[in-house]
Amino acid sequence: MRIQGFLKLVFEFSPLAIFFFLNASKQEAVLFGYKLEPIFLATAGFIAATVVSLIGMYVLMRRIPIMPLISGVFVLLFGGMTLILHDEVFIKTKPTFVNTLFGTILLVGLYFNRLFIKLLLAEGLSLKERGWRSLTLRWGLFFFFLAALNEFVWRVYDTDSWVLFKTVGIIPLTLIFALAQIPLIQKYWIEIEEDEDAEAKV
Repeated sequence: MRIQGFLKLVFEFSPLAIFFFLNASKQEAVLFGYKLEPIFLATAGFIAATVVSLIGMYVLMRRIPIMPLISGVFVLLFGGMTLILHDEVFIKTKPTFVNTLFGTILLVGLYFNRLFIKLLLAEGLSLKERGWRSLTLRWGLFFFFLAALNEFVWRVYDTDSWVLFKTVGIIPLTLIFALAQIPLIQKYWIEIEEDEDAEAKV
């Protein structure tokens, strides 16, 4: 199980690592007669690595988790448009669209009493209904924050700074936010005994 978890992390983060190093290498290449500058070469590598990653996840788990799958589809779509139209704006706005989509799904679902985050985390967390609702609201708003932050960074800073933000900045921000949710999780955690007692009364 530990090996499976390690391989899952490798599949999830290796495309970003390849994207970062290809852009940082400042190498250029020619693909189908087109000269690829570093950001476009990095995008091509990002697409290829994402496809390999999704295949690897399926072989490893016999399924592809929904969030990597959605993100992968956006990589293929926006990365493909970046290469075809030779315009780096598409790959730069990909995180904006992905995070906006995730935030919208969570908040619209919350409005209609559909707690989609529960479907993703129920195997690892056991929370009271109010806890799931609070967690959904917080993550939904956080995704919108990431979308807005991405828009700010790519519009204000140069391409190398944006690549650094995308590959090195977003993950620590997400990790810090996730750790900040621990008090909320502890507050609304349902103990196994408590859950079993509730089922016995039914």
